[in-house]
Amino acid sequence: MNNDMHLLDIRTLLANEPIRKGFGRGLKKAGEMDERVVAACADLTDSTQMSLFKEAFPDRFVEVGVAEQNLVTVGSGLAAMGKIPFVSSYAAFSPGRNWEQIRTTISLNDRPVKIVGSHAGVSVGPDGATHQMLEDIAIMRVLPNMVVIAPCDSVEAEKATLAMARDGRPNYLRVAREGTPVFTTLDTPFRIGKAEVFTSGTDVTIITTGTMTYQALVAAEQLYKDGIHAEVLHVATIKPLDGETILHSVRKTGCVVTAEEAQMAGGLGGAVAELLGDECPVPLHRIGMKDRFGESGEPNELLAYFGLDAKHIRLAAHSVTERKR
Repeated sequence: MNNDMHLLDIRTLLANEPIRKGFGRGLKKAGEMDERVVAACADLTDSTQMSLFKEAFPDRFVEVGVAEQNLVTVGSGLAAMGKIPFVSSYAAFSPGRNWEQIRTTISLNDRPVKIVGSHAGVSVGPDGATHQMLEDIAIMRVLPNMVVIAPCDSVEAEKATLAMARDGRPNYLRVAREGTPVFTTLDTPFRIGKAEVFTSGTDVTIITTGTMTYQALVAAEQLYKDGIHAEVLHVATIKPLDGETILHSVRKTGCVVTAEEAQMAGGLGGAVAELLGDECPVPLHRIGMKDRFGESGEPNELLAYFGLDAKHIRLAAHSVTERKR
């Protein structure tokens, strides 16, 4: 699908909304569609937006308290009994605190538990480094059987949640805290395991996920004015990676920029580097956190400070196109 989003005036896009709100709506809808859907939370139902499900289906909700390791083991047990459990907390705590329990009770047993890590990335803002989870993509991507998803806006998060409820594998959903632009629609395709071409181009491939996809679209608009036609691939599903779509684009453009609001090591950029190293070595510039922790500050201020914005994607695109030449 090619939406040619670079032809849109970015300033006319819809208002901001936290991606986590889309998850909350999607979970409630999933519960309405299938009575096997249940939910559990670690004392953060309002923050993660699981409160919508709790209010609608109180008899299908479990509050485990501040006990993230117990949270996922309860989820595994519910899955073993035929339920479709969603478990949520801040990503810093789940999977940050309970990764071993996720590995042993969910991944190893291949239980279809849906793990939702909220407040991920530096855009958490003033909460600072302890709560700015940046390593979650890497640590979840290495788990056998685990699906890893990072939606780009609240509309896609709702679709992803519904798709996860139908998926028979363990899933990890990464969502942000702050409001971000809503730029997809109900008609924008979403499938687990499928990347989408949001703008077409021939000069450079920009591969992004989560909140960085909007930044990539802004950069693509600026690059278009520079005479560089960027192809923006939105990779909502980081694992399994849609290698076919990525390689088709890269063989056309000959160079790549990846962008993520997470550690570059082991994240989307790492996954793309592995793919290209095996199949199609080309100039590659990865944008993400460079082996460091976050800091306290306003979300947009932090994105700019760490080079996670449209300006730096644009500069990276210029750099790799020069390297290609």
